[in-house]
Order: sequence, then C-alpha cells, then structure tokens
Amino acid sequence: MLFRALRHRNFRLFFTGQGLSLVGTWMQRIAMGWLVYRLTDSALVLGMIGFASQVPSFLVAPFAGVIADRVDRHRLLFVTQIAAMLQALLLAMLVMSGQVQVWHLFVLGVMLGVVNGFDMPVRQAFVSQMVDDRADLGNAIALNSTLVNGSRLIGPSLAGLLIALWGEGICFLLNGLSYLAVLYSLRVMRFPKGGDTKERRAGSLFRQLREGARYAGGFPPIRELLMLLAAFSLFGLPYLQLLPVFARDILNGGPEAMGWLMGATGVGALVGAWMLARRDTVIGLGSFIGRAALVFGFALSVFSFSTQFWLSLAMMPFIGFGQVAMFAAGNTLLQNLVDDDKRGRVMSFYSMTWMGFFPLGTLLMGALADQIGAGRAVFASTIVFMVLGVLFLTRVPRLRAMALPVYHRNGVLPADAGAQS
Repeated sequence: MLFRALRHRNFRLFFTGQGLSLVGTWMQRIAMGWLVYRLTDSALVLGMIGFASQVPSFLVAPFAGVIADRVDRHRLLFVTQIAAMLQALLLAMLVMSGQVQVWHLFVLGVMLGVVNGFDMPVRQAFVSQMVDDRADLGNAIALNSTLVNGSRLIGPSLAGLLIALWGEGICFLLNGLSYLAVLYSLRVMRFPKGGDTKERRAGSLFRQLREGARYAGGFPPIRELLMLLAAFSLFGLPYLQLLPVFARDILNGGPEAMGWLMGATGVGALVGAWMLARRDTVIGLGSFIGRAALVFGFALSVFSFSTQFWLSLAMMPFIGFGQVAMFAAGNTLLQNLVDDDKRGRVMSFYSMTWMGFFPLGTLLMGALADQIGAGRAVFASTIVFMVLGVLFLTRVPRLRAMALPVYHRNGVLPADAGAQS
C-alpha cells in the first residue's frame, strides 16, 4: 500500500506538521540565494555563504549522532525546531527593516548550520522511532521524501512570486511562522513511558564516535554508499548554489524563473519518491541508485550548456528525480543495514555526506564559476560524478552479496531471499 506508513499515529502527525513547515523552508532557501546575489552580484560570495551555512553542520553532525544514540530524540528535535524558527524570524526582521548586511547573512547562516547539524541526524534516526513496524520503514522514508519534494513544487514558485511583489523578507517571516506546525505535531506525539525505547548509553563521547566510525567504515555496503553520496554532494549538488546565476545571467530571467526551475526539480523528485514509496522491499535499490546517478548527471550536463529557458526547464525534472532517488534510496538502504544502537551515528555520517561535502562543493564551484563561467564549472564537476557513478554500478553485485546476510538477520528479507538489492 502506497501510504501504509501513515497508519502509525506519530508518523502521521509528523508528516502533517512537516508538510506545512517544509514549504517555508524552501521559500527561505530561494529567498536567501536571491538576496545574496542581489546584494553582491558575485557567484563567489554565493558559494562562500553556502559554505558558511553548511560547514558547521559537518563539524557538529558526528557528535550529534552520538548524542542521538544517548538522549531522547523527540525532545532534542523539539529544541532544534525552536532554534531554526528563531533564526528565520531574526533574518526576517533584519531584511524587512532594511538593515540587513552581507555579514549578517554569514552569521545567521552559521547559526542555522549548527542547528541543522543536530537536527538532521536526529530527524533521520527519529523516523524509525515513529514507525513501529520495520517493514514500513522504507515506505516512511519515501513518503517523507515525497513531502520534501512536494513542498519544493510550492515553496520555490511561491517564493519567486512573493520576492517579486514584496521582497525577500516576507519569505523569511512565513518560514519562521511555519515552524509552529511541526512544533505542534511533536508536542502531541505519544511514546511509551520513558521516551525513547532504545537503551541509554554512557561513556566517552569520543569513544562512541570512534566506535560508530569503525562500524560504518568497516562494512563495505555502508562505506561505499556513503562515499557515493559524498561525491554526489561534492560534484553534483553545488549547481543549486549557482541557480541565481543561471536564472538571471544565462537565461535572462528573474526570481520567478528561478522559482520555476526549482519547482520543476520538485516534479521529478516527486516521481522518484513515488516510485520508492511503491516498493515493498529493498530489492534492487543498489542498482536503482547507480542508474539514478547517471540520469542526474546526463540531465545536469545538458542544463549546464543550455541558454534556452524551455530546455533548462525540461532538464530539471530529471535532475530532481536523480537527487531524491539517490538520497531517499540511500537512506532506506542505510536504515535497513544499520544496528539500532548505532543508528544515530550512522545517520549522522549520512547527513555529513551532504552537510559537509555540499558546502565544500559550493565554495569550489563558486570560485571556478568566477574563473570559467557557471556553465563550464557545472559541466566539469558533473563529468567527474558520472564516472564515479559508473564505478559504483560495477560494485553493486559484490556489495549485494555482503548486504544480504544483514537483511536476513534484521528481518528485512526472508531467509530464502537472494534477489538483487
């Protein structure tokens, strides 16, 4: 059943609250990029602010993963949502009062990066806590991706319209207010007495961090999947930071054009999430990820050279499909491979693959775009990623053989299943 994970009350509440909040999140992302480019006219500064807002997450995430394995994830997630709401409202106040300066955007970007460093690994690990039946975990992850990308259809387009009418500040204000929905959903959730069902862990934070790193790095299916996702964030995703350059300078559009481009990626992402939500097992997901990488790379390479808005717009659904297919399918595989007592730490490494490598990629892409142009910079990085995607596909059979015993042990697949994974 396509929506079977919604039969779990806590996940249903979270799904509903997130649906409203994520529209605001996408509005803020579009408004931030447009505001930075309007103030600076610099692709390099765009990349630098993207780096500043993401790299704190990379530094914080591994420790957040350890904490997620030790404390009540429900309460910690409540705190991160309040902090993110305050950041958005402060940004709205500065912009709407006309006092905003570039250094404000750096500082507030760092603040949000720290918050996200805790929020993302806790949120990923929290999904398994909201779904009582492990058989529904993959469906819950896919539905969550559907939600994220469905909001991408609404948020960017709405942001483009609001920026054109009233400026970027209204987007930050609405995002801040949207957090009230997810805070309410978290408030009314119910869990068994004692909060988290997992065992509290004591001991050295650094020792447990090393234990998690050895666990993830010592098992090739987890290690190589994380490496591919890191490469995707480093060489593929940074095109997002340069979208204002493509929309304004290459395609001769405005904020509405950037909103349409982002919305079109949401269409493809919804298709990818829908395909994943319909799957009953993890069978075939490894090959699916490799093929999605190639679809993404081909579409982005065409986009990088396009000077026609219609062609660029036509490529965006394929780009969006590749993005969500890789990250949502990778999330599903990791959640089904990992031991429960190390889930927070492994999901922190998953979060780091894009919270750490994405900002580094945006910094490098911004610098390269200033030297050779945005189109050539995106094309060069895309080719590197496609080569890595092909190499991953060649390793899938070997990784499948290693993963099957774990799936059998965890009850993900029946003992006699030996199909592709």
